[in-house]
Amino acid sequence: MHDKATREPAAHLEREIQHDRVRALRWTERGLEVLDQRRLPDSSCYRLCSSAEEVARAITHMEVRGAPAIGIAAAYGVALAARHRFEEDPSHWRDNIHPDLRQLAESRPTAVNLFWALERMENKLKRIEGDPFPPLLAEAQTIHAEDISANRRMGRWGTDLIGQTHGVLTHCNTGSLATGGFGTALGVIRTLWQRNTELTIHATETRPWNQGARLTLWELEQDRIPATLVADSAVAYLMQQGRLQWVIVGADRIAANGDTANKIGTYSLAVAARRHGVRFMVVAPTSTIDWQLPHGGLIPIEERSENELLPPHYQRPESLVSAWNPVFDVTPAELIGAIVTEKGVVTNPTTDTMEALR
Repeated sequence: MHDKATREPAAHLEREIQHDRVRALRWTERGLEVLDQRRLPDSSCYRLCSSAEEVARAITHMEVRGAPAIGIAAAYGVALAARHRFEEDPSHWRDNIHPDLRQLAESRPTAVNLFWALERMENKLKRIEGDPFPPLLAEAQTIHAEDISANRRMGRWGTDLIGQTHGVLTHCNTGSLATGGFGTALGVIRTLWQRNTELTIHATETRPWNQGARLTLWELEQDRIPATLVADSAVAYLMQQGRLQWVIVGADRIAANGDTANKIGTYSLAVAARRHGVRFMVVAPTSTIDWQLPHGGLIPIEERSENELLPPHYQRPESLVSAWNPVFDVTPAELIGAIVTEKGVVTNPTTDTMEALR
């Protein structure tokens, strides 16, 4: 029995590694290497960020994206800023670093993980004596490692809640590309697949940036997990056919009552899921919960350039055609069956039940 007990965890770990080969962020002695997700799936290219400014630019221009990954990248950005400011002026680095912190904070407005990570790094910064770079780098690496561990825990808990199922759908990208590794919603799907290789996985294309088509499917293919692409507008019909039992999504910010901001189109999926009796799960670390916001109506929703949506023909100065390009929408808590975090699972979230996660 002892031999069997030792073999099974090793086999389980081997399966997890086999289905988790992608990393969006890599630390090297020169700085933070960021996988430019705008180029996927056509090319896999890492770009070196050696300053806080370059990290902020990578976040703003969506080279790195996904709420947890944005927070991790920002933490490394603080370490890089501290290294530069200390080398520049060892006596006043603590004052001189503030513009770098502000630039990182302004890189994206909706994902609360960004501000959570920056606050954690600033709290560490206040207690440092001497060269700030080694302890701040260690803190950033700890945030990175903790995220991967939390994702694996959420994967197991989400899978335990779902149990046996034969059809799931996910929206946008919530895997290793959007986190430190393994993923939130996609981490649950990875774990489901490890337990049941008969599982049918659908991924939306996720207009207008096609993160589902370009990123989620690419990531699953790297890990040898089969999946099927579906147009955003075809999901309700897929549900009507009875081919889905669960929709599993991530989150960029969760209000104190469970209202959830996620990639634009998530709200539509939740409405369709309720109509067709499909369960709806949100998977996110507790760093995504903004306890200061009582409901989702107060979540700031980023609107990006209309040129990300408009075909080139309509980008002429004389054109009469414009575009509205919100990046996120808010799904009311009443449409969410479960919120899975690294600290536990809340079913049918409300302000009262969410308190268990504090």
